[in-house]
Amino acid sequence: MSVSSRFTTFLANLTQTDNQLTAGRSRREAAVKVLNAHYYNSTSGTENSKFIGSWAKSTQTRPPRDVDVFYLLPISVYNRYVGRGGNVQSQILQEVKGVIQKAHGATNVKGSGPIVEVGFSTYNVEIAPGFNDTNGRQLVCSTTNGGQFKTADYAAEAKAIADSNKDTNGNTRDLVRMAKCWQNYCSVPIRSFWLEMLAISFLSTWEYKGNSKTYYDWMCRDFFKSLTKKANATLFAPGTWESIAIGDAWLSRAETAYGRASKACSLETEYPYTAGGEWQKIFGTNIPVGG
Repeated sequence: MSVSSRFTTFLANLTQTDNQLTAGRSRREAAVKVLNAHYYNSTSGTENSKFIGSWAKSTQTRPPRDVDVFYLLPISVYNRYVGRGGNVQSQILQEVKGVIQKAHGATNVKGSGPIVEVGFSTYNVEIAPGFNDTNGRQLVCSTTNGGQFKTADYAAEAKAIADSNKDTNGNTRDLVRMAKCWQNYCSVPIRSFWLEMLAISFLSTWEYKGNSKTYYDWMCRDFFKSLTKKANATLFAPGTWESIAIGDAWLSRAETAYGRASKACSLETEYPYTAGGEWQKIFGTNIPVGG
């Protein structure tokens, strides 16, 4: 098995099926339709909402994860709560949770942190309710430290991925999907958002960026090597430039992945099946051993 065919099959195995994509969109519409009926007297399942996270960046993987959605609340809701005492952000989340519970039942709707999670059989939809600021960014509800509105720039986050992907001839989204597979398979305590930013940073200077899948074994190896040098680094969120400390809880797993990827790369030419076994220690059976 060639490197190119191995990674082509791997990425095909990570790509969501048409049925899974349709299911994700329909679950979003089911939740948003309830909110629109309550807040805007509308029957639309998409208005006043947009995909965020992987669905906005086209980095979804299989098996499906949560569908992340930003929901724009009317400014009247902000005005109704902002003068109140206590944790108004938590109160807003509880109101949104209550609206959805009326339609979906009390057992599959949870409010936690900045999101309201709506459970479905195939997907969970995570609704981040909030408002737009005067700069076109979003104000979402953070319930920590007594409650505050946290600024997010979802358009800038999606653009950062899209720009990097264009600059690398599609390598960025592929690398993010593979990194998320490693994150899931090896139970790596690192956020997907961090992996996205780290992938963009790595590829911006990688000498083989934009090359074909023949280089993807090296891309994985060199990405994991770059991670081993990022312990306790600070990242900056696109658009808001919020500083994010990523700690080092994930470091030992990155070091292990780098060692295994290095071994796999050295085996690819003469012992491709053995190389495949090493890749599976990183990514699981989504990446083929050979054949």
